[in-house]
Amino acid sequence: MKNIAILICIPFFIQCSQTIASGSSDKKEVVTNSISKAGKNNESHHLTLVQKDSIKDFTNLSEATWRKILTEEEFQILRKKGTERAFTGKFNDNKKEGIYVCKGCDTKLFSSNTKFDSGTGWPSFYDKIESNVEEKQDNSYGMQRIEVVCNTCKGHLGHVFNDGPKPTELRYCINSLSLDFKEQ
Repeated sequence: MKNIAILICIPFFIQCSQTIASGSSDKKEVVTNSISKAGKNNESHHLTLVQKDSIKDFTNLSEATWRKILTEEEFQILRKKGTERAFTGKFNDNKKEGIYVCKGCDTKLFSSNTKFDSGTGWPSFYDKIESNVEEKQDNSYGMQRIEVVCNTCKGHLGHVFNDGPKPTELRYCINSLSLDFKEQ
């Protein structure tokens, strides 16, 4: 009887996990449904809860913990320095007023006041919020670029280029999957 109750609840937990991970919830909790095999025919199901606002030091989190906090796509961008395809990100055409925060740790990164349409297919900003965005030399793939990472969790955000509008003439070219948006 207990196993039947667990099996009935699994679809609910999976839906909650997908809803929260997709960013449609304002909660700072990430729910991940985990299934582990305890034996041949004996499956053990458990729910893992990670509260981002309770983590003090994001720099020492294990890969397994990051996989609980992020979706697979977000993990590939933030932790493995991936790039989403141009014109596919949900924030590329976002015109709402608010603050863009790191998907990994909720650190404030960019204001909608500095967002502009660069025509590149990624959300672009001409300035960052304070010292919350770190810039690093990136010589991968035979190119010389400046990578931008969250200064709190060191998650990869994108790159910065010197072809943006005034007053900074910078273009922070950012992956939507590395961001969350807090409307004001």
